Amino acid sequence: MCEICRRGFIGGAAALGATGLRSSSLMAQTPRSDTPKLPARGEFTIANAYVMTMERDFGDFAEGSVHVKDGEIVAVGHGVSGGETIDGSGMIVMPGLVETHWHMWNTIFRSFAGDKPEDGYFPTVARFGQQMTPDDIFQSTRLSAAEAINSGMTFVHSWCHNVRSTAHAEADIHALTVAGIRARHSCGWPQGMPDTQSADQAPIESLAKSWSSYSNEGLLTLGMGWRGQFRAGPIKPEVYQPEFDNARKLGLPITVHVAAAAHRAVNQVELLYKSKLMGKDVQLVHALAVTPAELDMIEESGASISTSPGSELRIGYGFPLISEILAKRIPIGISIDTSALTGSSNMFGVLKLARDSENARAESEFKLTARRALELGTIEGARAMGIEDKVGSLKPGKRADLIMISPDALDMAVVTDPAHLVLEATSPENVDTVVVDGRILKRGGKLTALDKSEIITGARTALAGIRERTKWR
Repeated sequence: MCEICRRGFIGGAAALGATGLRSSSLMAQTPRSDTPKLPARGEFTIANAYVMTMERDFGDFAEGSVHVKDGEIVAVGHGVSGGETIDGSGMIVMPGLVETHWHMWNTIFRSFAGDKPEDGYFPTVARFGQQMTPDDIFQSTRLSAAEAINSGMTFVHSWCHNVRSTAHAEADIHALTVAGIRARHSCGWPQGMPDTQSADQAPIESLAKSWSSYSNEGLLTLGMGWRGQFRAGPIKPEVYQPEFDNARKLGLPITVHVAAAAHRAVNQVELLYKSKLMGKDVQLVHALAVTPAELDMIEESGASISTSPGSELRIGYGFPLISEILAKRIPIGISIDTSALTGSSNMFGVLKLARDSENARAESEFKLTARRALELGTIEGARAMGIEDKVGSLKPGKRADLIMISPDALDMAVVTDPAHLVLEATSPENVDTVVVDGRILKRGGKLTALDKSEIITGARTALAGIRERTKWR
């Protein structure tokens, strides 16, 4: 009976999204000349706010101000002024959140990983991912980017492992561009491709050759989403090595899923290390099933780690090893991973879960502090992505990626300790203002550059098309 109800609800939602909208123009690839004009970078000062710089040398400023001009932070502290004054009274101002690994292309499958093996995450995205058009990718990634901005993320890592053609990669990039968010697009292999076959390098080579035309004035960067040495089983060197070598030849950062708890029988990180497939240009995703010796290898290599407590706990991989990684001073960031598994993409909630899981493992209320957890979502995440010189903290000379949080809602209401309040109570509803590179993309709780209704309609229509092509009822 529950399954019938579930199917009925999903079918009804799909019909609602498709009503009157299933035209050939909407189902075709979105034109790449339709980029809307983003808000201008102006000059303004957020005044009289509680400013959390996330810079240990600066600390916090009660009744502090942040001066922004032409996309850059000019000054932070007391007695700061310049340009338009934005009243920050009662608000908490902090750097925007830095997300480090997100399969934004499959957000339209939100919460559809079910309760039976055949309806699990991997078969779901493999089956439906193979039917996605470039426009489907665009609609899904645009939905993700809008949700990211709405909930306080100013940087996202779009881990696009469903690049079926150059047009599919361009669609992902275009969605990030129209949103105005800072991001990395990591170009990956297509869903359903056999692990006996090297991925087509034409899309990533084409993007790299003319990246300046895609970069949205430097807001977007390019990387490779690499399959690595293992997926369901070992991958042969003649398959994985050319992909890795090509990324190195193109000078691109490389990111790879490795050592999830489902593969504890094999020391995957040690094999990467001995194969000389790690370095400062490599990000390891998950890295749950690692030994102390492998952590030493990661530290020596200079590689970074991205962990996703929400999805790792949901799928049953186990607990992230955040404290052990921090003890080795390995760069680490937190990620959403996939909304198909986790539903909500509220990064504050994931940071809270990261703190709570560390305290649970240690059986201590005090193992990971609230402020340290917020650092994982800001300056530490920026370090893990190699962009700490630009963002991740509020400091003169950095780019103006910041958010304003309003406690004037029932879920916050009273301000006790700001760091604990932000970590433990913030939801998208509380994010009043979001600034990316000096552009105000959310103000007064409303998106300024994106049309929420259009985004929802586009995503529902795309999902209806996939349902029709796959006979998914």
